[in-house]
Amino acid sequence: MSIDRIVFAFAGTVILTSLALSQYHTVEWLWLTAFVGANLFQSAFTGFCPLAMVLKMLGAKPGCAFK
Repeated sequence: MSIDRIVFAFAGTVILTSLALSQYHTVEWLWLTAFVGANLFQSAFTGFCPLAMVLKMLGAKPGCAFK
C-alpha cells in the first residue's frame, strides 16, 4: 500500500470516528474533523503532510501525491 492510500485511509478513519464521537459524546469532536480537513486541504497545494513524512521514514513506498 502506498503512502497516498495510507494517508487517505487514515484521514477518512479519523473523520468518521470524530463524526461518530460528536454524535454520541460531545459536539466538540467536530474540531478534530475540521483539523483533518484543513490538513488535507493545505497538503493538496503544498504537498506537506506530517503523516506522509512519518510513513516515509518507516519505509512505506511513495505514491503520486506524497513522494
